[in-house]
Amino acid sequence: MVRSKIAIWRLFLAATCLALFVPGAAYAQEESVGAHVNGLTGDAHEGKKLYRRFCIGCHGAEGNGEGENAVWIDPRPRDFVTALFRWRSTPTGTLPTDDDLYNTITRGVVDTLMPTWRPLTPQQRVDLLAYIKSFSPRWKSQKPGTPIQIPAEPPETIDSVLHGRQLFDQMQCWKCHGPEGRGDGPSAVTLTDDKGLPIKPYNFHDGTRFRCGETNQDLYKIFMTGLDGTPMPSFADSLKPNDAWDLVHFLRTLQPLVKSKSRDEWEAYRKTHQNEIKPLGEQAGGGQ
Repeated sequence: MVRSKIAIWRLFLAATCLALFVPGAAYAQEESVGAHVNGLTGDAHEGKKLYRRFCIGCHGAEGNGEGENAVWIDPRPRDFVTALFRWRSTPTGTLPTDDDLYNTITRGVVDTLMPTWRPLTPQQRVDLLAYIKSFSPRWKSQKPGTPIQIPAEPPETIDSVLHGRQLFDQMQCWKCHGPEGRGDGPSAVTLTDDKGLPIKPYNFHDGTRFRCGETNQDLYKIFMTGLDGTPMPSFADSLKPNDAWDLVHFLRTLQPLVKSKSRDEWEAYRKTHQNEIKPLGEQAGGGQ
């Protein structure tokens, strides 16, 4: 009788260990959150294989952005455990949608060591997304935010550009981005991210793409969602849609490497109104 109970207990322990360590058990845990993009459903078990092959060196085995290569990378790799993402279509403080993360994986992050992953198939990218979401408990307790609505863009006129320039000065955007948009404002050297690491403002003058994309709609979205984990806040509560569009149009004038109607309008205006254009920022008395 005693031997029979011991045998049963040993079988129970063996079954428990098997449940803990066989791939099927891990698979069940990894797929619990899931990912869905363009009719595709992510397989976290397959995503784990891709992550270990392509992502672990930077983002780390625990997904905390502390991979063996991380100390050499600036800006540092994203921490998937905190699930604090910058490039979203959702309001500040909320989780991004699966489409947001899929787009970042697909597009890559310009001016960083995060490349485009277009060589992976769409299914592989969704699989990878499903596994990435397994790192943070936020995905189990919170839902992604509702994407903001982007209204139709008004015409790029000189009036829009001039009003955007006025807003850029009044809101003191130049303190970080600099009067010429070179990312060299007086506050630039003091900025840090959510982990206390130095962070640089975007350099419009030398840039051709944003880390979130490259269209006017992408830039508008930044104003209204903010870049969580950075000093760039959301202006959804303080900027009206048309004001945000005016800012977008002015910022395009700071990009000599990007052809835009806004810049054409500004250059034509400058030729005939040079004496009327007041300087921005400290040169104008602190932006007052």
